[in-house]
Amino acid sequence: MGELISLAERRAARADADAPLARPRVSFYFDLASPWTYLAAERVDRRFADVRWQPAIGEALPGGRDEVGLRGAAEERADALQMPLVWPEPQPAAGRSAMRVAAMAAEHGRAAEFVLAASRLAFCGGYDVDDPEILAEAAAAADLGLEDCLHAAGELRRDGPMEQAALRLLAQGADALPVLVVGRTLFCGEHRLPEAAAAASGRRLTRPPARRTFGG
Repeated sequence: MGELISLAERRAARADADAPLARPRVSFYFDLASPWTYLAAERVDRRFADVRWQPAIGEALPGGRDEVGLRGAAEERADALQMPLVWPEPQPAAGRSAMRVAAMAAEHGRAAEFVLAASRLAFCGGYDVDDPEILAEAAAAADLGLEDCLHAAGELRRDGPMEQAALRLLAQGADALPVLVVGRTLFCGEHRLPEAAAAASGRRLTRPPARRTFGG
């Protein structure tokens, strides 16, 4: 008995293999008050393309913003990543004003730039990110207008959507920020960033072309 390979099916399989990978949508939920956001943000910016940066208030999650008891773990992780870590004052950090500016930055597609600048100022320089002068510096790095930045910092209406974002994550099983959402899968905690990157790579399994049999 011999086998006959359909040329049309082989061509279709080859075209499928050569087609661009369909990559899932990626969202990065962060809280600027958390050192874990700082430890993740640099790598998220380098390793993910077209990621949506979304502010969420960590107090709504079980892990919350209670970083006081986690200082040792954060410092150990920073050391492993060879990243500096300086604790800002006051501690625990509030970060509400900075988060409101981050929400505005996200609306203008500048959240990544703002988060990177603000988290570096907070956890590399030890600055209070809610300080208007520090906010202004981070806003300038993100090419955001100073007046718009300072206005957004005082907009209490921005808190609600960020709290709701955290509650939606909680309903989906998240326990702490930061969270990477790849497609419909949640990866909670900065230590799961490599898993999220693998899931976002769009790896695809291809099936061999169908074969037809004929009698000989």
